[in-house]
Amino acid sequence: MENKKITLAYGGGGEETNKLIKELFYENFKNDILIKAEDAAVINLNGKTAFTTDSFTIDPIFFNGGDIGKLSIAGTCNDLAMMGAKPEYLSISFMIEEGLDFEDLEKIVKSISKELKKADARIVCGDTKVVPAGSVDKIFINTSGVGSIKKENISAHNIKPGDKIIVSRDIGRHGSVVLAKRFGVDTDIESDCKVLCEEVNALIEAGIDIKAMRDATRGGLSAVLNEWAEASNVAIEIEEEKIPISDEVKGLCEIFGFEPMDLANEGTFILAVENKGAKKAEEILKKFNNNASIIGEAIEGKKVILKTSYGSKRYIDLPKGELLPRIC
Repeated sequence: MENKKITLAYGGGGEETNKLIKELFYENFKNDILIKAEDAAVINLNGKTAFTTDSFTIDPIFFNGGDIGKLSIAGTCNDLAMMGAKPEYLSISFMIEEGLDFEDLEKIVKSISKELKKADARIVCGDTKVVPAGSVDKIFINTSGVGSIKKENISAHNIKPGDKIIVSRDIGRHGSVVLAKRFGVDTDIESDCKVLCEEVNALIEAGIDIKAMRDATRGGLSAVLNEWAEASNVAIEIEEEKIPISDEVKGLCEIFGFEPMDLANEGTFILAVENKGAKKAEEILKKFNNNASIIGEAIEGKKVILKTSYGSKRYIDLPKGELLPRIC
């Protein structure tokens, strides 16, 4: 592309728009459905279908371990995977601020393309808007996705006393990375941002009796467990010593006064399974990340309870207020 900056002309529907779509978007997202360039994509799905949508406004748009493009695909595909679905077709819409460096947009698009391959999914339709400087901050992305259900009856309403709670890896990485980047703190730690389809598929193929799954994004582990406790009318007791948290995340939380369990994740999910299959599920997840851990179980009651390393117990409530805006 000749221009080094995105101008309003790229959103005007004329020559510049067509050039952007064909030379950047089609080049990176090319598939037989997308390049037909119809007003709507015609797709084929078999059986029950999961459908989700999400918007991404993260600041900064580039961070250790990812960018807003990778995040948009991981976020949408993971929402489908958490319902036992195989992500298949996605839509994507870009809201781009006039003056964005074309090089930055190109990096984001290439990152999207790379993550789509990992998920074995396709973008089949989309939209581009370029708005005057100041109307958005650099770039916002909206994605929607559909996928065929591979395992039915995964729900936050299924959890019973005795079911085990498992976390797929160490928590709090994404929130910590964004926090550090935003406030100029040097750190080598990377976000956990990634597509989780492979892990979920391994659990399904192994025949694990999955009661519930959820990716621990905004509100982190605390939010997921509280939502589950309310939805299933159970208490959930977790052990502090079993919750995997890296030393780097602990250090950043001490600096900024945050609780790791409240911080967002973008490649970490929580799993509820029957007791008899918990160890097997943990072993499967450890093949992807050795920090996977059974952290507790559902019991009679209505609260989330943390059993501390000192043997005492305290309630874990839903995070209050906006801990860290524009985290995803």
